[in-house]
Amino acid sequence: MASSSSSAPWKQLLLNALDANAKLQHSSFFQLATIASNGRPSNRTVVFRGFQEGSNKIQINTDCRTRKIEEIKHYPFGEICWYFTDSWEQFRINGRIDIIDGSNSDPVMLQQREKAWFASSLKSRLQYLGPSPGVSCASEEPFKKYSLDPSSGPVDTFCLLIFDPEQVDYLNLKRHERLMFTSKRNADGFECWMLEKINP
Repeated sequence: MASSSSSAPWKQLLLNALDANAKLQHSSFFQLATIASNGRPSNRTVVFRGFQEGSNKIQINTDCRTRKIEEIKHYPFGEICWYFTDSWEQFRINGRIDIIDGSNSDPVMLQQREKAWFASSLKSRLQYLGPSPGVSCASEEPFKKYSLDPSSGPVDTFCLLIFDPEQVDYLNLKRHERLMFTSKRNADGFECWMLEKINP
């Protein structure tokens, strides 16, 4: 069974799961795994920032100084694992990750980055002004309070990741159902999604 990219059936399943679990704050968090420079898996929890407009691509905000940026530059693939505790649904989404930072030359992508910046809360934006993540902190330095003009655009450290799904493994434990969605290109070069029912 196949469907076009614009109506990817897994996307509606994900939107339904988000809606069914909306009362749970943690439902907007998922795990993003990348590959470290030593070839080992590298995993962390990130926040779902919605879909890129008019597409199936997932948006993630991050600091360009984090380790995952170097990992993605070296190997631009990752996997999302997302479990919804109320509806007992799991999504494992495998795909390619694009980085949009301030040095990007595409004005459309820069506009997307700016839109993502202003869609974030001011508290979230302030995090990008702090010291470099993952670096040893000097305990003798006093806590510094940062301020930011709410109308100012993205700071240099703000980065938008665009996760482009290529395969989605969906598991519904309540229905004892597992579906595998795989992206393929047809003869005309258009993306289509193949659906296969598999054993849970």
